[in-house]
Amino acid sequence: MRIDVSTAALPSRIRGLSQAAGAMFLVGTLAGVSGVIQDYPVYGGQALRYLLAAAILLAVARLAGLRAVRLTAREGALLAALSLFGLVIFNVCVIEATRHGGPALVGTVLGTVPLALALFGGRPSPRVLGAAAVVVAGATLATGLGSGDLPGLMWSLGALFCELCFSLLAIPLLPKLGAVRVSAYSAALAVPLLAVTGLLLDGTAMLRVPTLPETLGLGYQSVIVTTVAFFLWYDALPRIGAATAGLFAGLIPVGAIATGAVLGLGTPSAPDLLGAALVVAGIVIGLSAADPPATATAAGSPAAGGRQPAAGAGSPVAPASSPATGASGRRSP
Repeated sequence: MRIDVSTAALPSRIRGLSQAAGAMFLVGTLAGVSGVIQDYPVYGGQALRYLLAAAILLAVARLAGLRAVRLTAREGALLAALSLFGLVIFNVCVIEATRHGGPALVGTVLGTVPLALALFGGRPSPRVLGAAAVVVAGATLATGLGSGDLPGLMWSLGALFCELCFSLLAIPLLPKLGAVRVSAYSAALAVPLLAVTGLLLDGTAMLRVPTLPETLGLGYQSVIVTTVAFFLWYDALPRIGAATAGLFAGLIPVGAIATGAVLGLGTPSAPDLLGAALVVAGIVIGLSAADPPATATAAGSPAAGGRQPAAGAGSPVAPASSPATGASGRRSP
């Protein structure tokens, strides 16, 4: 049995598309503030970043009436793996890849995220795969191939794997925890892991009093790139699916280009602008390839593109509840 739920599904889809685009654009702005904190101890700085983000997100959850949820052993393992791979090891891989090959190499490899999510996110149509390939080409052109060595490439591939974990491991958790709690719990779990890494590598030098510019930079990472972008991304995934959301990862270099121009760090070159145009074209092609959310099953699940996003993800539909309701058994962003 199929029923028309277009009036309910379309606003949710538009919200999901807007949130996915906003999240990836904000992640791209990280490049603009990286120079401000480049002299601060890396792992200590990241631990502070996630500590502040977790505190904000937990406060938001409390104000919204979202109570703690008892997790099963499987869900706890998924959350721990999400924090370990999607946050901690991802940061380690990006840092090491940048040291070996520079930001261009890791940026180029991460530009393949749309294609990888399209492959892992279900059974994408040829048109969706073609759109993902266009996004990858645009992200690669905008980032620049640069130069690097084999260790840099391996670290970059590790970052790509962790970026996929950041999305795919969260999908089974979102129906029960919601975007706020998944973001808060994963950020909180990352703090001790990063602190231990910092102590092992930097010792007591992992922390020091930041300067005013460093404080502003770390605050931007915590509030905008982590708190806001995490919530936007995790709220978008159940609404539009991993394959569609993954297309917007191509906006990361676009965000970096825009931030650099605004901050006066450099004027976009012709390849930068052409790459950005390809990214936008690929996203448009991919969205036009998705099935319109005009119909849904009798269970009321307008799955993105009619496909399940990932094995074991169940049916992460976007419920009617708002962030303030947050019933523990439903997805509650």
